[in-house]
Amino acid sequence: MRAHLLSSFLCALAFAGAAHAETVYVSNEKGNSITVIDAASLKVTATWPIGKRPRGIVLSRDGKFLYVCASDDNAVQVIDRATGKVVADLPSGEDPEQFALSPDGTTLFAANERDAAVTAIDVAKHVVAWQVDVGVEPEGMAVSPDGKTVVSTSETDDSVHWIDLASHRDIAQTAVGMRPRHAEFTADGKALWVSSEIGGGVQILDTTSHAVSKTIAFAPPGVFKDKIMPVGIRFTPDAKQAVVALGRADTLAIVDVASATVTGYVPVGRRVWHTAIDAAGRRVFSANGLSDNVSVVDLATGTVIATLAAGRAPWGVVVAP
Repeated sequence: MRAHLLSSFLCALAFAGAAHAETVYVSNEKGNSITVIDAASLKVTATWPIGKRPRGIVLSRDGKFLYVCASDDNAVQVIDRATGKVVADLPSGEDPEQFALSPDGTTLFAANERDAAVTAIDVAKHVVAWQVDVGVEPEGMAVSPDGKTVVSTSETDDSVHWIDLASHRDIAQTAVGMRPRHAEFTADGKALWVSSEIGGGVQILDTTSHAVSKTIAFAPPGVFKDKIMPVGIRFTPDAKQAVVALGRADTLAIVDVASATVTGYVPVGRRVWHTAIDAAGRRVFSANGLSDNVSVVDLATGTVIATLAAGRAPWGVVVAP
């Protein structure tokens, strides 16, 4: 019996260690760098210099590389996680802001703000595969889970553009709130959540009809309405909760996905842009653009458990195993 209990205890410890054996990467827009954080110790372990004005950041499907939008270099940079070195500059249109990676990992879709276009980049060949015109100032990008559709948000046109990947055509547009900044598909692909920075809410769109089915409003305690500026959206791995970064409200909103209702608010650093969630769905890492730091939030208690220094103007964040 005692041997069995000891074995169970050791297994639990091993699981806990594995759950936190992750690394957090933060793109620093004005620092032209990536901050590297060990998720287990919550310590900054390195700062990597990269291109100018890095914003959007994603992990390659094989986990070996980071892709980062170097907006002022008009390129998507490929960073080797093992060395922290930029190993390639992928061609893109002008001023790439955010991008999304296809489910099979072969194509990056970049929103090019000054081109008013979406650029599809062949990752293996390092070439532009195709480009399609969309609305003015595209920023948010997302690919449907089935890999058939990519969407971009047009900040100036207050709209979402739906691009069919088989034909490379912009097949539909949906009017949303003012200045849409980010888009995120639900895991089942049935809904698309879009944040409206100036509109102050999140619109939920039906992916079959392309129509808005619901709008989520936010009212964090003690925050003036004009400070509530939603940007980044992330879903927990179990798809039950969404975390919405409320920008100049300096707050994260926790939302129940099934009912689309806000269940809580967590004050974090200043001008929170984007977040990432660990694989266990227990902790949120928020990039706080005006306080030059990262808040670590325990989702179960809704509290900040650590605040870590980053580079200048942290913008994007990703958690890697």
